[in-house]
Amino acid sequence: MSSWISMDEACRQLGVRAQTVYAYVSRGKLEVMPDPAETRRSLYRAEHVAALAKRKQAGRKHETLATNTLFGAEPSIPTALTAFFKGRPHYRGRDAVALAESATLEEAAQWMWEAEQPVDFASVGGKPAGPAGRAAAFTALAQLAASGHSTRGRLTRVLHQEGQGLVGLVADAFGAGPGTGPLHQRLARGWNQTPVVAELLRTAMVLLLDHELTSSAFAARIAASNGASLPACLLAGLATLSGPLHGDASGRVRALFAEVERLGEEQVVAHYLSTGQPFAGFGHFLYPDGDPRGAALLARFEPPPVIARFIERVTALTGLQPNVDVALAALVAHHGLPPDAAFGIMATARSVGLLAHSIEQLGVTQVIRPRGRYVGAVPEGANVADSIRT
Repeated sequence: MSSWISMDEACRQLGVRAQTVYAYVSRGKLEVMPDPAETRRSLYRAEHVAALAKRKQAGRKHETLATNTLFGAEPSIPTALTAFFKGRPHYRGRDAVALAESATLEEAAQWMWEAEQPVDFASVGGKPAGPAGRAAAFTALAQLAASGHSTRGRLTRVLHQEGQGLVGLVADAFGAGPGTGPLHQRLARGWNQTPVVAELLRTAMVLLLDHELTSSAFAARIAASNGASLPACLLAGLATLSGPLHGDASGRVRALFAEVERLGEEQVVAHYLSTGQPFAGFGHFLYPDGDPRGAALLARFEPPPVIARFIERVTALTGLQPNVDVALAALVAHHGLPPDAAFGIMATARSVGLLAHSIEQLGVTQVIRPRGRYVGAVPEGANVADSIRT
């Protein structure tokens, strides 16, 4: 037997005002009848109200789920690549900072990719015809992406082979020296640097290889989930990485260092603190006690004196430790590396991680396709109630 409830009760269960209840009635979503005890009032079928409330709640849960998925809470994409334990990143269970003490990028890549054979990032075409840098890297990858083969239906070892060439291509685009040999040595040779700098590049690249499910890794995984070619997956990831809030964050630090070199550390620190501006490259939400990657890299060289004093002053006054972006910018400044070298180091190293994410994603059959939550204008004549998710 059907039960009927009052307007007040219907509004309470649905969490809406009376006008919305009237709208549900007019659209046939809710049955109504006159109240036998008071003909000037109406009663509403309780079963219909309960069904509408359930659908509204399901819609809210879906929105919450989608929002949490995209902005940092559970659920997350399963991965066996990188995780954080006791405030330190680990690559497939190995401490990334410890690994960076001696491993080359090639050795770290073999571990991350679980490759059967040693990895070799030999030069695939020499230096680009135009200026070295990200424009050359993106152009070369775009050309390959336009004609590349889908990742679907191909053996992992074949993808590993292709991936080696892609990392070598990225390094070439940023000015790595031609030929064979470990990638840190090729970069140092191409930038006319000493073996000491080559060792710093080796350390930096292993530290920067991956950082769990970053926005660039997510972009690469989306491309891979759709069966895009490996160069297309890498290009999607690197394009996202190039943002100043992500992989090119060292660019903001370099701009800050330029102020320090021009005005002096005391004036810059005083200005930023008095205006409440954050210091680019200090602190990291994943490392409340300090970024171990930044500490490991800064421990291997002395930044220029004015920058060293600036880092010490900011740390003392804010309590925030310099992260890896500060270390990378300081490395470039200290050794006079090319203007785009910081991003070149990051992009070359992170290409290994982006390819690892792309290949790992191939083990999942579903396409990554988040749902949108429309908050715009309702088209004329549209039925608002029809938008309630079922």
